[in-house]
Amino acid sequence: MAQTNLRVIVNPNSGTVSINEKKGMVAALTRLAERHGFATDVCYTERPGHATELAAEAVRAGLGRVIAIGGDGTINETAKALLHTRTALGIVPLGSGNGLARHLGLPLPPHRAIERALAGRPVVIDSGQVNEHPFFCTTGIGFDAHVAHLFARQSVRGLVTYARLAFQAFLSYKPQEYRLDGEAQTLFALTVANAGQFGNNAWIAPKANIADGLLDVCRMQPFPKRDTGIITWQLFNRKLDQSAYLQTTQTRSATIQGEGPLAIHVDGEPVELPTDTMTVTVVPNSLLVIL
Repeated sequence: MAQTNLRVIVNPNSGTVSINEKKGMVAALTRLAERHGFATDVCYTERPGHATELAAEAVRAGLGRVIAIGGDGTINETAKALLHTRTALGIVPLGSGNGLARHLGLPLPPHRAIERALAGRPVVIDSGQVNEHPFFCTTGIGFDAHVAHLFARQSVRGLVTYARLAFQAFLSYKPQEYRLDGEAQTLFALTVANAGQFGNNAWIAPKANIADGLLDVCRMQPFPKRDTGIITWQLFNRKLDQSAYLQTTQTRSATIQGEGPLAIHVDGEPVELPTDTMTVTVVPNSLLVIL
């Protein structure tokens, strides 16, 4: 028997794809992997954080690549164990947003994503760090984080649920005051972007480069409700940087203070920091991804 050189990590609960469909994907992946010369080890996650443990085992075993099958949370959990290693991440995106996969231009249909994860080549990208939490797309505070915390409580995921929650939350949301690198600002949202989008092709930082050693700090100013339509159109058409309400600067690090504990999001997943300060830094050339 060939020595295992590929680990597949599957989240059985992520996205809208059933477990039986995922098992079918895994069977197809295993057959194709054999044709590509890989001996495959398949693992299903059982709890939060399990993908990180499984990926770390793959690193210790010296495996060349790990393929994550799941949503943005699963991708984040897997990728954080692969930072600063020679083990590359393959992505089969099955989540609600698929932000990293979309930014990287990876195929979304599972059969094409599987082919790319097996046949593609490793490319190095940056990551970010907010306090002790690695991120690969975006982290932030304000309206987007507020919706992320609401979304995490829903039993039904997907764009429709997210859009409904966002609309309902927008009607009552009040901009908050933060100190960005010591400067007081009242903002609707404050996003720090490594990649350009949240997911679902919602581009908060259309010009972000995931391998330039910089983060895009995106400050969304309070805006009148009458401008919601055009702002939403700009967000989904990669033109939000043209809005007078968005100011974007590039940096290697930023410190954001608010009223703690801070409710933030990390790659779209809700996180509550036990402090009033989030320190965000770029980590250049830190992750190998299969493209």
